[in-house]
Amino acid sequence: MATNAGKVALVTGASRGIGAAIAERLAKDGFTVVVNYSGNAAPAEELAGKIEQGGGRALTAKADVSDTEAVRRMFDAAEAAFGGIDVLVNNAGIMMLSSIADADDANFDRQISVNLKGTFNTLREAGKRLRDGGRIINFSTSVVGLKLETYGVYAATKAAVETLTAIMSKEMRGRNITVNAVAPGPTATDLFLTGKSDEVVARMAKMNPLERLGTPGDVAASVSFLAGPDGSWINGQVLRANGGIV
Repeated sequence: MATNAGKVALVTGASRGIGAAIAERLAKDGFTVVVNYSGNAAPAEELAGKIEQGGGRALTAKADVSDTEAVRRMFDAAEAAFGGIDVLVNNAGIMMLSSIADADDANFDRQISVNLKGTFNTLREAGKRLRDGGRIINFSTSVVGLKLETYGVYAATKAAVETLTAIMSKEMRGRNITVNAVAPGPTATDLFLTGKSDEVVARMAKMNPLERLGTPGDVAASVSFLAGPDGSWINGQVLRANGGIV
């Protein structure tokens, strides 16, 4: 798309799953994409290569989003390479399920540090450095609405992200920057499918009235809408991309 030519999108946690689908979709939409990863470089490099082979532009950037300095350096690197950032997609996150009674300190602290502080770290940099006219797209979860057992700590971190989203959309007044969140439901990724029986997967697929799991492409399409010209009047909202489950 010519409308996005010259614009740069930073996608956190972009080496696999939903993040990789988002990076590929935004590259097809004409964005130059910064593919963030925290650990294994190989999948991120492979994805960047795939984007480049398809005629897009991509750069990989290693950073644990929970590390304030690493996030700052990632923004520095993107600015040095491409002159600035127009779109931030806060996709990086972890999910550790247990009842509230059984959640230990490590479970709580890790999810807070990645899902909440990690999002805060990138939002803080974007609030100072995103180019005017840009877009911020955070990630929540439809479990904030469903309130399923064992998702307590995870959903609490995402409810906090939804609150940050709404408040930051107001704080960006005067800069023409929109701030929204996408809240997927059950989506067919390795993260979701691993450890679940076929019966559980089939039951969760039937929970929404469209009677299937979401795909990474479904979620990426929602991000594409919010990042592109047609999403310009949506601001401070949570878009539940879940087939109608809640």
